[in-house]
Amino acid sequence: MKSKSLSIFLTALLAVAVALFIITVSIGLPIYLRFFYYLQIEPLNLPEKTGYDYATIKQAYDEMLNYLTLPNRDFGTGVFAFTAEGASHFADCKVLFNLNVSVLIISTCTIAVLLTLSKLKIVTLYRPFKMHVSFISAVSILSVFAIIGLLCAIDFNKAFVIFHKIFFAGKDNWTFSPQKDQIIKVLPQQFFMNCGILIVSSIVLICVGIIVFQTIMRRKHAKKTKIIDNELTEV
Repeated sequence: MKSKSLSIFLTALLAVAVALFIITVSIGLPIYLRFFYYLQIEPLNLPEKTGYDYATIKQAYDEMLNYLTLPNRDFGTGVFAFTAEGASHFADCKVLFNLNVSVLIISTCTIAVLLTLSKLKIVTLYRPFKMHVSFISAVSILSVFAIIGLLCAIDFNKAFVIFHKIFFAGKDNWTFSPQKDQIIKVLPQQFFMNCGILIVSSIVLICVGIIVFQTIMRRKHAKKTKIIDNELTEV
């Protein structure tokens, strides 16, 4: 009974770890792949709209991202002015960024350890519906984010507001004034929409990849089992 309970717990833990890995690695893409922003500076006409050249805008973005992603960095936005209230919002964002990378690391380690222990037959992991647990995680996450993506596509502005009210509950420092917190001039809503598209697209691709891979592996396993059964029958 204890062994069965442990197997159920570890299987559920792996399912959660896979789901969190898919989500956090996707969220990390627009954060750590800075060229994703660089490539949008010209298409979004930021130099024309702000009066600053590409290099100045890039420097301001890099200074902001250095604060958000690296330890022991002071907040700054290059040549753009900012308020204490604006800086406090980025401090809140830094907490979420650190949480995301922490969950990514923990989920990755959890997956690696559990799969290794299972491979060595030290622990037993169940296969719900005769599928690898990662298949279940992928289907679940894909379903949830398909709905989220659809809702965002219908009304991104409303989704953007709801997101901030959830993750920055009780605060209104995320509503920037372009005159006082000027970094918002080079962070238009279209950029955040593109980030959302990248995140959801990454989640979909990873989930579909897992689903296809595990489906192929199941068919190979079933075919191999059938061959073995036929050989035993002949004997």
